[in-house]
Amino acid sequence: MKQVTQTLRTGVVEVNEVPVPTLTDAFVLVRNTASVISAGTEKTKIDMGKKNLFQKAKARPDLVKQVLQKIQTEGLKKTFQTVKSRLDSPSPLGYSCAGVVVAAGGLVEGIQPGDRVACGGADYANHAEFVTIPKNLVVKIPENVTDEEAAFTTVGSIAVQGVRLAEPRLGETFLVLGLGLLGQIAVQLLRANGCNVIATDLDASLVKQAEGFGAIGAGPGTDVESLCKQLTAGHGVDGVLVCAGTSSNQPIELCGAVTREKGRVVVVGAVRMDIPREDYFKKEISVVISRSYGPGRYDPFYEENGNDYPLGYVRFTEQRNMQTFLELVSQGKVNVKSLITHRFMVDQAALAYQLIEGAKTEPYLGIVMQYAANTDVLNNATRIATSTKAINKDKLGISFFGAGNYATASLLPPLVDKQNVEFRGLVTASGRTAQGVAKQFGFVFCAAEFNEILTDDTDAIMVTTRHDTHASSVVAAINANKHVYVEKPIALTVEELSLIQRAKMSNDNSQVMVGFNRRFAPSTQDVIAHFSGVQAPLVVNIRVNSGSIPADHWIQDVKTGGGRVIGEGCHFVDLASALVGSNPKTVSAIGTSKPNKSALLNDNVVISLTFENGSIATIIYTADGAKAMQKEYIEVFGGGRSAVINDFKEAVLYSGDAKQEVKKQVAQDKGQKAMLNAWLAGLTSGQPCVSYQCLMSNSLATILAVESLAVGTTLNVDLSILEQE
Repeated sequence: MKQVTQTLRTGVVEVNEVPVPTLTDAFVLVRNTASVISAGTEKTKIDMGKKNLFQKAKARPDLVKQVLQKIQTEGLKKTFQTVKSRLDSPSPLGYSCAGVVVAAGGLVEGIQPGDRVACGGADYANHAEFVTIPKNLVVKIPENVTDEEAAFTTVGSIAVQGVRLAEPRLGETFLVLGLGLLGQIAVQLLRANGCNVIATDLDASLVKQAEGFGAIGAGPGTDVESLCKQLTAGHGVDGVLVCAGTSSNQPIELCGAVTREKGRVVVVGAVRMDIPREDYFKKEISVVISRSYGPGRYDPFYEENGNDYPLGYVRFTEQRNMQTFLELVSQGKVNVKSLITHRFMVDQAALAYQLIEGAKTEPYLGIVMQYAANTDVLNNATRIATSTKAINKDKLGISFFGAGNYATASLLPPLVDKQNVEFRGLVTASGRTAQGVAKQFGFVFCAAEFNEILTDDTDAIMVTTRHDTHASSVVAAINANKHVYVEKPIALTVEELSLIQRAKMSNDNSQVMVGFNRRFAPSTQDVIAHFSGVQAPLVVNIRVNSGSIPADHWIQDVKTGGGRVIGEGCHFVDLASALVGSNPKTVSAIGTSKPNKSALLNDNVVISLTFENGSIATIIYTADGAKAMQKEYIEVFGGGRSAVINDFKEAVLYSGDAKQEVKKQVAQDKGQKAMLNAWLAGLTSGQPCVSYQCLMSNSLATILAVESLAVGTTLNVDLSILEQE
């Protein structure tokens, strides 16, 4: 299918062939018929892409700070690979569209194939022939509203939310500052609320358009402050909606001057906000920043998971704002047809963006992208060729399921130059990034369906998707007689581990590898060698200062990520196992008591392990430490020897009373490259670099650690439970 994307490094806008996105239970697959280019939001993104690297850095100092921090912890080379990958990956454009439902997920209520719907969401409602949209960001289109009009719904709901926050009352006077799409719609919404509206913009034609909707125009050269005082008997306007986009502070200063005592200022657009204290303090003016389309925005619980807020507590959510806007269009109270100045077929996207870039000087306002009724793509093969080279069957054919930041920064770069490896297929859940990454790293094809990489042209599959898809992907790969590498964790539950165990028992030819890279780190290997002659059991202490992550991050979702102990703590269970050279025997765990943390989501825990060879280990995993402190610190004791690993930057080895040896790394090295080399060597030799039993024991111990938190007792790590029906 066709999709409009921009490459951030160059700013180039192009139309790419990408796989149709995959439908999931709480989503709707829609064939787009129209989408709207948001000149303000999308121009900002386009302009950022056109900047050189120095200008990009100057515009986003927050990202520069993150890069510098990453360099300090992970080194220049790995940071460079991460930044390069993100800059070179195509990014989809658009967030407001309309079309016809092709299919609805099993958890979607009230939507059926054939329904006309309006769609929203910057990560979903893109300029593409097909889109998958979360059910809470889809609304049905009234019969008397065209698809073209409905394509404005998301843009319109942004204006609706701004007006709601302004709390307009019948007979009040408002100033609308900035008369692009949002401003023109805001004028109409305020007029529909029975308000007097003063509309101002630097573009005289936009002021004239607003006058056509009943506003009092204040064009270039008008003394807006005097006009507002004149029309309000000297009191000032009741409120201002700032719909402009500018780095100037003039709009926010003007708001203070024209707003009455105890008036309201609602900022909808992106403007500078150095609020002058004098006017705002003396008049006690309220200032509110409107958050996009309304309640639910940026909340994965609402948007991605499809959980609605109760109407009695949240009267107008994102979805209900979208419905409101469509109802107003249906009733003739909002006119968007007159805002349309240009129409382009999706193939002409480059011409459309030339308008907002300024390459074409003609005036524009509403730019609509149109799509042909291309349903053939749904019936055709889902593969899209991204390379013309023939497959070399003498090489190991690796396919990827998932192409997120970790895969593109830490896994693909070390593999791309391997002479005995060839990248075959790339499948991603959304399809949006598949084609760009596939071309960047030389994959033969990209596809939307996982089944496409279970065919004869794939020898090994690397699973790097979100955690909830790992176990099922591993099972499918084993059943298809493929070797499989899966990013940790291999599973989220004992039941999922059991499914993998049964598949492996039925087909022992497939090698299974989990991305436990720390056991391969140079510092880890130095410590293992240091204790190689010790026969006595070892004592291991691992302290992980993991740092906090937002509660709405997907890893904190029990079903998707499994929580941090299962999702990240498994690394350190495996590390302890590698250091002592034995599999876990028992596990117990305790955690801090917090009112908002269940056992599954507790990220302040102490895990105690015993091993089959008599060794013991303690893992302290905390999210509440200071960022200034190093993240990972490991101590090992036994046989009159000791060792310390400092954040995988150095290993300090102690022997006897005085002997000390320090082995430093040039940069932090957590073992990803060495792990991949060992995995490939194991595939070639037929001998896995880590035994399947070891990987499963460490994975089971991690899951049981969380269970121990819940039941408060020590549990046996016994793989035989995975074979029980």
